[in-house]
Amino acid sequence: MAEILVAYATKSGSTREIAEAVAEQIRHAAHEVTVLDAAEVRSVEPYKAVVLGSALYAGRWRREAVRLLRQNEELLAHKPVWLFHSGPIGPGQVPQRAPRKVREIAARIGAEEPVTFGGRLTSDTAAGFVAKRMARGGMAGDFRDWDEIRLWAYVISERLVAAR
Repeated sequence: MAEILVAYATKSGSTREIAEAVAEQIRHAAHEVTVLDAAEVRSVEPYKAVVLGSALYAGRWRREAVRLLRQNEELLAHKPVWLFHSGPIGPGQVPQRAPRKVREIAARIGAEEPVTFGGRLTSDTAAGFVAKRMARGGMAGDFRDWDEIRLWAYVISERLVAAR
């Protein structure tokens, strides 16, 4: 079993791609990493550290990411944990706070508030009436900053190396 878990909850695949980029950066620091959909994680017990990300829609995290936090709260309180969400789209996007429930759990387990990364909305990936309509307008595009994502993951990998 890998020593670091990178879990994600996604609707259209954008958050999964961010999780994979985070995992790749952490692997560069010689860590073993497992990447899983949050819905597939039964327990975080086998891992030394956890990174969890969720898509953010209308100020809400995906249900499976919140469930992972709630069901593993006691174990997560004894591990390094980093959280992120993705979703803001369009020009001039600003970081968004996590939902109150997520912030409360993060505080109880000793994790910082989630970092915000831009999202992606394209006509190929849009699901649902509103998203498809938005994908035809000025909000369409890929707003993920891969350098910012890799830098955040690099900082995580450095902290993990220091903790060895």
